[in-house]
Amino acid sequence: MHPFLNRRGFLGHTATGLGGIALAHLLGQDRASGASPIRPNIQPSNPNAPRAPHFQARAKRVLMIFCSGAVSQIDTFDYKPELIKRHGQPMPGAEGLVTFQGQQGNLTKSPWEFRPRGQSGKMISDLVPHLGALADEMCFIHSLTGKTNTHGPGENFMGTGFTLDGFPSMGAWATYALGSENDELPAYVAVPDPRGAPQSAGNFWGPGFLPAAFQGTDFNATQPLRNLSRPSAFSPATDRATREFLASLNRHHLERFPGDSELAARISSYELAARMQLSVPEVADLSSEPAHILKMYGADAAGNPVQDLKAAYARNCILARRLVEKGVRFVQVFNGAYQTGGEGVSNWDGHKALEPQYVKHGEVMDQPTAALLADLKQRGLLADTLVVWCTEFGRMPTFQKGASGRDHNPSGFTAWLAGAGVKKGFSYGATDEFGYKAVENVATVYDFHATILDVLGLNHEQLSFYHNGIERRLTDVHGKVIREMLV
Repeated sequence: MHPFLNRRGFLGHTATGLGGIALAHLLGQDRASGASPIRPNIQPSNPNAPRAPHFQARAKRVLMIFCSGAVSQIDTFDYKPELIKRHGQPMPGAEGLVTFQGQQGNLTKSPWEFRPRGQSGKMISDLVPHLGALADEMCFIHSLTGKTNTHGPGENFMGTGFTLDGFPSMGAWATYALGSENDELPAYVAVPDPRGAPQSAGNFWGPGFLPAAFQGTDFNATQPLRNLSRPSAFSPATDRATREFLASLNRHHLERFPGDSELAARISSYELAARMQLSVPEVADLSSEPAHILKMYGADAAGNPVQDLKAAYARNCILARRLVEKGVRFVQVFNGAYQTGGEGVSNWDGHKALEPQYVKHGEVMDQPTAALLADLKQRGLLADTLVVWCTEFGRMPTFQKGASGRDHNPSGFTAWLAGAGVKKGFSYGATDEFGYKAVENVATVYDFHATILDVLGLNHEQLSFYHNGIERRLTDVHGKVIREMLV
C-alpha cells in the first residue's frame, strides 16, 4: 500500500516538476526555431575552400570600417533639433547624472551644422560632408545599444559579441562558415590604422576558440606582412626551387599519415604563407593606382601631421578596395588607434576637448571612407559587398563637468550599412529628443550581428561551434535579424 502524499511532498514534487516543464519548453522552443546547429564541413588540407551559405545570400563579402574610440552620434549622423533648442540647459531628469568619467554638465549642441543630404534629405553634420553626399546609399540604425561603457570591452563586444577576451571575431565566424573566394590571399584581413591597433587589439580579428585558420591576418598599406619578404641572399629562382622541394617533402610526409587533419592543416597554412609572398606585396603595392584615384581618396594629401595621417588612412582604404576586388571574404579597416598619454588625434575618444579633436578626426576619416564607398559602387563591387560602418558605443548629449567633451554612452548610438542586401537612404530606430537613449525600435549589437550574418546567407541561431560543452555562436543566445533594414 502506497502512503498518501502529504503537503510537503506535494509542494516539493510540484517545484521540481515545474523546473522540468520549463526545461522541456526551452528545448522545444530551440527545436521549433530551427536552431539545430549547422557546423561547416572543413577540409583540413584547405580550410578556406569556398562553402555554400545556409540560404540565398545577398552579399558575398563584408567590408567593415570600425572607428575606434566611440564616435559621437550627435555630432555626425543623429540630428537632434531639441538639443540645439535647449543648448546650455540641464538635461531633464538627469540632474547630478554621473557617467563613466564623472558628473555631467548641461546639454551641449554639436559645434557643426546639420544639413539635408541627397534625395532622402537625411540630416548629416558638416563634420562629415563627403559621407553626407552619399546619404542616399546608406542604411542607418540610430537605436543601437551596448553592454559596457569601457572601450576595450566595448570593442570586444562589437567585434566578437562578447565583452570578454577569447571569443571569435565576426570575420572569423564568416570565414569559418563560408571560406574564401581567393586561395592566394587570407580569407580575412584586418587593416589597422596607421597609428596602431585598437584598444582590444588582436581580439577584434582573433579566432577565439575557432581553429586558428580563421583568424584575421593584419597588415596595412604602410607596413605589409612582417617577415614575409625573401631574404636578399636568395635569388627568386632559389626561393622558388626551395618551396617546390619543401612541397614535395610535405606531400610524401602527409601520405605516410593519411587522415592526420592537424598535419594537413599545418601544411596548408605554410603553403598559403608561401603564396602570400607573391600575392600580398602585389595587392599592397599601390604604385599602379592612377593619380585621379589617389586624389579621390585623399592619398595625395601632405603638408602637416593631419594631412599625412589622412593620406596613410586613404591608402589603407585603397588597399581594402583591392582586397575586395580579389575576393577576400571579410575585410576590416580601422580608423583610430589606442594610444596612452593624451587624446591628440589617436582616436575618437573626445572627453576633454571634443571640437579640436574631432576637426582632425573628421578630416582624416571622411573623404577616404566616402571615396571607398563611391569607388566600390563605380566598379560594380557594391552590388555584392556589404559595407559596415560602426564604433563601440556613442557619446553623451551633455559635456562633462569641467571639460569641453562628451562622456561614453552605450545607451543609444549609430551605425550604418551600405551595399548588397540593405535599403538605401533609410533610417531605422531613434534615440530620444537629445540623443541620449534609444527609444524607438531599440536594437542590440546581437541584432546588428544577426543582420550582417543574414545578408551573408547565414542563420545566426544555427551557425555554431561546440566548445567546452556549449554550442557557441556569434550572437550567444540573443539576437534577431532586423528585417526592416533589408531588401
